[in-house]
Amino acid sequence: MKEQYGDISVKFCAEYVIEVEIRRAPNNFFDQKLISDLADCFIDADNSTTVRAIVLCSDGKHFCAGNNFSSSTANADRETGTRNPLYVEAVRLFHSQTPVIAAIQGAAIGGGLGLAVMADFRIVCPSTRLAANFVKLGFTPGFGLTHTLPRVIGKQKANLLFLTGRRIDGKTAHDWGLGDIFTENEKVRSTAIELAKEIAENAPLAVVSLRNQMRSGLAEAVQRATDIEGEAQQTLQRTNDHQEGIRAVAERRIGSFNGT
Repeated sequence: MKEQYGDISVKFCAEYVIEVEIRRAPNNFFDQKLISDLADCFIDADNSTTVRAIVLCSDGKHFCAGNNFSSSTANADRETGTRNPLYVEAVRLFHSQTPVIAAIQGAAIGGGLGLAVMADFRIVCPSTRLAANFVKLGFTPGFGLTHTLPRVIGKQKANLLFLTGRRIDGKTAHDWGLGDIFTENEKVRSTAIELAKEIAENAPLAVVSLRNQMRSGLAEAVQRATDIEGEAQQTLQRTNDHQEGIRAVAERRIGSFNGT
């Protein structure tokens, strides 16, 4: 294992357990490169005999506040019918075989929520804020969330989050099953490490086999979901409503949408 993958640092925090930390504080916005680096890290972990569990965490106030639309270019101009390269990298994460525990402090928003839901388990706390706020941005979910979120919390609760764009706190996330353990703010990472250690002490071949059975077909389903999501997003990113949504979210106000 390398110690650095772009803005991602890696260190052993316990026997057979690595801490994979996103270092783009305070908001830890993601982009294609970050997700690609993270996928490279996970693949290296899969191929390592000394790694049996991953704690995915972030430096700073938020776990991952999503895509920084104010400083990034959308994929609306890519060739029609081609896959969003960001989601190509995201699907690589779902092909990884090492169990992942996400330690979620602060916000996991939009694609940041997608990254959190990719993990096997999520540790949440009072500061946790989760949202699939895509409709407030004038487009639709990505990162495979249309498949993965209903898989975790059920279709109705997923629809509630998708269609309202509302945020939920860590306690609600735990009540809904989106958070697996609810703990104190300052114990999020240590709690994730303890769970990772509990997994890592078991027979590694059995753990990988069981995980593959429990997640059978997941990567392929996420590929199909992101193909549909990417096409819908590409169309909607060209609308006036999307531009208004970006402005409204940046200005912390309700969008004034006109359906164009």
